[in-house]
Amino acid sequence: MSDADVVAPRAPAELFFAFNRLALQGFGGVLAVAQVELVERRRWLTREQFLELLSVGQVLPGPNIVNVSLMFGDRCFGWRGALAALAGLLLVPLAIVMALTLAYHRFADWPAVAGALRGMGCVAAGLVVATAVKLAGGLKANRLGAPLCALVALATFATLAWLRLPLAGVIAGVGTAAVVLAAWRLTR
Repeated sequence: MSDADVVAPRAPAELFFAFNRLALQGFGGVLAVAQVELVERRRWLTREQFLELLSVGQVLPGPNIVNVSLMFGDRCFGWRGALAALAGLLLVPLAIVMALTLAYHRFADWPAVAGALRGMGCVAAGLVVATAVKLAGGLKANRLGAPLCALVALATFATLAWLRLPLAGVIAGVGTAAVVLAAWRLTR
């Protein structure tokens, strides 16, 4: 999809319902659903634009999808759009989680409940992997290039999964190295 194929949402309410839809579909893994909803289904963003928002959203404090919703909503309708997108993302899921919390308190000892929660964890991990695979094509335009991006991803995976280093250390080490490498590539 090119920039010419991108359409804009018509009103903040449309943002609210779109982000509400993706929040309700993506329990534990909203980024995969966000990419499908915003890029493929609604065509509000290109894959590259989504990657740009996601990249900035990952650097900012807070959940990535919350940051993406705020930035995209602001881009479309200013503070009203940011508020609409954030409300769509959080209001109904918050009510559901509060109701489930009350139910969990009552039924936590049931083996079926524990099994369901383990299954949801597997689904969430699969959604993260699916998002990474889908968005990998957008790395062609990245200044680092696909080989160096793959090297950074492999280094991150190796330090977390095989060496079992703490996440903060991996971000400090591999993340800093990636930033320095990107800065070097940008100045060349």
